[in-house]
Amino acid sequence: MFESLQDKLNGAFRTLKGQGRITDVNIATTVKEIRRALMDADVNYKVAKDVTDRVKQEALDRKINIAVEPGQLFTKIVQEELTTLMGGKAEGINLKGTPAVILIAGLQGSGKTTFSGKFASYLKKQGKQVMLVAADIYRPAAIMQLQVLGEQIGVDVYAEPESKNAVEIAQNAIKEAKTKGKSIVIVDTAGRLAVDEVMMREVEDIKKAISPSEILFVVDSMTGQDAVNTAKTFNERLNFDGVVLTKLDGDSRGGAALSVKAVVDKPIKFISTGEKMEDLDIFYPDRMASRILGMGDVISLVERAQQAYDEDEAKRLNKKMRENKFDLNDFLGQLQQIKKMGNVKDLMGMLPGVGSQIKDLDISNDSFKPIEAVIQSMTPKERENPDLIDGSRRKRIANGSGTSIQQVNNLLKQFDQMRKMMKKMNKLQGAGRLGKMFG
Repeated sequence: MFESLQDKLNGAFRTLKGQGRITDVNIATTVKEIRRALMDADVNYKVAKDVTDRVKQEALDRKINIAVEPGQLFTKIVQEELTTLMGGKAEGINLKGTPAVILIAGLQGSGKTTFSGKFASYLKKQGKQVMLVAADIYRPAAIMQLQVLGEQIGVDVYAEPESKNAVEIAQNAIKEAKTKGKSIVIVDTAGRLAVDEVMMREVEDIKKAISPSEILFVVDSMTGQDAVNTAKTFNERLNFDGVVLTKLDGDSRGGAALSVKAVVDKPIKFISTGEKMEDLDIFYPDRMASRILGMGDVISLVERAQQAYDEDEAKRLNKKMRENKFDLNDFLGQLQQIKKMGNVKDLMGMLPGVGSQIKDLDISNDSFKPIEAVIQSMTPKERENPDLIDGSRRKRIANGSGTSIQQVNNLLKQFDQMRKMMKKMNKLQGAGRLGKMFG
């Protein structure tokens, strides 16, 4: 996502590197390249022009601090303008009502049903009592898909497979939700074409019948500028509250994310990046702008970690590390927790300056499999005390895990280095200075 745009923007910034100050002359080429980069990313032409005009004016008006080079200042200005373009700040969800009703709409194949499941899982983790509603009466597989997702995340799914009236299904579901004490109802409607008048009228009728507190329009970001045009058409009929961008982990050029707020004047509220139920994030314009410019997104990385890690488990591990008792069982557990956080390449891309360096690398969660196989081929005593593993044991572990003795040696060597580093950190903290510095 955005890799090509990131490269082109960084190339544009390099034209200012080494310049003493920003002038009309040296900025003209840079601005032109930025506009071309935005257009290549499938950003609406008018939006791209407005943004680059503002960037140019802001750069010429801004005074340069002696400690800040023109290229650095210009990067900051572009980051600010991209943030503004995408909405400025994160937008919340309106959950008023008993129950609060959320209507999900969008085109066929946009990822509505998968998003509905992810969104239900997201709300359930916040302690909400959620019910999913299968209101797609045209695609039997949609009902089955929602039921499978509901079972997977432990959320009730209301469906009437024999009914051909989506409005009645939605109304009956809300009655059922009140009976069961559900606080939130998510209504997954049928995918439709913007030009299909009958289908558009149906979703309007559902809206009138159930009076949702929130309407979310799901957009396949891989359709680029077409997604923005579709959002505009739907908004004229539904007046939705926010946009959800799906499939941002694919070959998306980013045009939808960068254009939709400016064209439709409705905020992007969530982004979906994969098939796992955890692959859903609140959309933060400032964080996305930083990632586009290769500045990373450490805050989102920390939040992913907080969601994946159990607090009691974290305290237990912290205690074991301080006592130098961290073993291979703990190490295996950490690998499995990291996998829960999402795709490893995406996580590394959140680190400042790393994204551009790993874009051509094939990094998969499957990379952990040989390590997991090696550890799982050890006996409980060997995991607790790796020093027991001699030559014959290493051969047995390699054969049992389907790896080589060299891979086993590498893992044990790296684990030993990690333990030594932990021991050094504990000694430093024990001395008192580092402890005082970090409170």
